[in-house]
Amino acid sequence: MEKIEFKTTINASAEKVWNVLFGVKTYPQWTTVFAEGSQVDTDWQKGSRALFHDGKGDGMVAVIKENIPNYYMSVKHIGEIKDGKENLHDWGESLENYTLHEKEGKTELLIDMDITKEWLEYFEKTWPKALDKVKEMAEKAHDHIET
Repeated sequence: MEKIEFKTTINASAEKVWNVLFGVKTYPQWTTVFAEGSQVDTDWQKGSRALFHDGKGDGMVAVIKENIPNYYMSVKHIGEIKDGKENLHDWGESLENYTLHEKEGKTELLIDMDITKEWLEYFEKTWPKALDKVKEMAEKAHDHIET
């Protein structure tokens, strides 16, 4: 596994960025960059399972390792979903972390994750597009976003 990082600065509060990242309606919007029809089934609470779906029966199984609202979310990937069936793996500490630092009304969003070589190129191309989408959505968000 390798660790990769992606970072952007967003002209919005950490709360707005957080709500875009993990909102019921907004999560599927920004993650469409990864997979059309992307969705998640979780309550985002520490210790909860999370099922990430692509709308076609494939996806990932994870556990929420940590949730500190408006600051830090850590997701531990524990398996895959293929044709609607879960296949759990021992990937060790296969983490996807979201860290938000707010300063003077702007938020630095840092994504770091553990990745296998086979997925490295895909995520190096896709995460910057996803961050652009999160930035666009958070900077436009004026109202409360349902989380």
